[in-house]
Amino acid sequence: MRYMMTYDMMESARVTSQWLGATARAMGSYPAMGLAPNPVFQWMAAWGEVTQRSFERMVAKPDWGIDTVTGADGRDLVVSTERVVEKDFGDLIRFNVSGRETQPRKILMVAPMSGHYATLVRSTVASLLPDAEVYVTDWHNARDIPVSKGKFDVDDYTLYLAEFMQHMGPETNVVAVCQPVPLALAATAWLAEHDPANRPKSLILIGGPVDPDARATDVTDFGHRITMGQLEKTVIQRVGFKYGGAGRMVYPGLLQLTSFISMNLDTHRTAFQDQILRVAKGEAGDHDRHNKFYDEYLAVMDMTAEFYLSTVQRIFKDRDIARNAFTVNGTPVDISRITDVAVHIVEGENDDISAPGQCLAALDLLTGLPDHLKAAHLEPGAGHYGIFAGRSWRNNIRPLVLDFIDELDGRKEAKPRRGNPKANGKSHKRASSDEGPMPV
Repeated sequence: MRYMMTYDMMESARVTSQWLGATARAMGSYPAMGLAPNPVFQWMAAWGEVTQRSFERMVAKPDWGIDTVTGADGRDLVVSTERVVEKDFGDLIRFNVSGRETQPRKILMVAPMSGHYATLVRSTVASLLPDAEVYVTDWHNARDIPVSKGKFDVDDYTLYLAEFMQHMGPETNVVAVCQPVPLALAATAWLAEHDPANRPKSLILIGGPVDPDARATDVTDFGHRITMGQLEKTVIQRVGFKYGGAGRMVYPGLLQLTSFISMNLDTHRTAFQDQILRVAKGEAGDHDRHNKFYDEYLAVMDMTAEFYLSTVQRIFKDRDIARNAFTVNGTPVDISRITDVAVHIVEGENDDISAPGQCLAALDLLTGLPDHLKAAHLEPGAGHYGIFAGRSWRNNIRPLVLDFIDELDGRKEAKPRRGNPKANGKSHKRASSDEGPMPV
């Protein structure tokens, strides 16, 4: 698999499928076809439209699409993005809202780098913008990064996060979602030891694999079943001649997408069949529910081989974070050095990616952090996506996060807490009601 030819064959298959879709759409849309009473031509055009759009999206980086937010006075305020730190493998971007005073809440949203672009957290960012100054890690597609720029693995990722936090300063509230949760924890510990003046004020860790063995999922089972040699042989390829990163070893986005879709093949097949029928009937729209979801879902990016393989080896197999044995370029990172950064854990009861308990394990590693700076919340009935972008986020978790930040800043009276939350099957034991912003 480790050949440019393999990568280029996969890209050629994508381009061919896109061309077939465009051809079918054009042929089925000729006015003369309307003279035939057979609806097959309408179906052909509809199939072509859906197919062309789907394969076209696989190599396109989505736009953020956050143009305005509503101000406190009800006016629409224009939003623009600014790259405040530019790096080879990812940038720190800021969302500027014109016409309003700087908000007291300062949030760094650490987006996942697990096959999709940072725009995966678009709705999360949009929901926070009216009430906070929001910064986001915007990771680059590895296929576009020349080999001359060197490697990018979990060590580099951790140092990137530390540099972004240093740039933003000690008033930062870090919100990490899914894959970056353990590395955000490690970056904070690194700063606590090497640059404590710029450590963040708080860490909100949402549904991430701090200890993948705390509760098994299909993801963790896969990590245990396959060997590193098998993984490298079957999924790692060299970027083809078409892109700027030609020759770089990557885990291709198209291959990742195949895995994503295969996990729920029947659901995706039904969704596309239904969309073809809607297009044929003239009931579909350019921004309907199907297109809104799949325009993001199908837009995948390559990950560097060393980042993907080191993540599997060190986070899932060796459990470096869970054992507090993580190192950055050979230097130990002691998570117990975090002594004054408030930490809030958020998990979803029905999360089948990072099951309840995996993220909560972070609190046991924070032996130097006082109990009053630890908190956790288990969202009833919520799946993985819902805890940061769905209804559960909008209705419950977002207010909880903002209240948590306000309590730290003294803008809201903190509720009394007792002890530490612990995982127990599908729920967290707590001494107070789930209604409070800081349950225990």
